Amino acid sequence: MDLRTKRILRIAGFTALAVGVAGVASILLVRDQISRQRRNLFNPLSLKRMAALEHMARQRPSVDHVTLLRDYINWEPRKLLRNRARAIVERMEQEASALNGFPASAPNHD
Repeated sequence: MDLRTKRILRIAGFTALAVGVAGVASILLVRDQISRQRRNLFNPLSLKRMAALEHMARQRPSVDHVTLLRDYINWEPRKLLRNRARAIVERMEQEASALNGFPASAPNHD
C-alpha cells in the first residue's frame, strides 16, 4: 500500500471510531433522560410531573410504561394530571393491541 492509501484508511478509521463514541454517548444520554423523566413522574412539583407525562406520551407502548402510569394515576392528587395519564394509558393500550392484532380492552377508570 502506498502512503496515500494508508493515510485515507487511518482517517476513515478515526472517523468511524469518533462516530462510534458519539453514538454510545448519545445512547447513554437518552437513557439518562428517560430515567430522569420517570423519576419526575412522582416529583412534588406538578410542573415537573406534567413534563414527565408529556415525555411518557411520546414513548412507545410497553407493559412497563402502562404499569408505571397506572401506579401514577393511583398516586396523583391532581385530577387534570390523572386524566392526562389515563388518556396516555388508553392510547398505549390501543396501539399495543393494534400491533398485536387484538381488540383493545375496556378502559380502566379507577
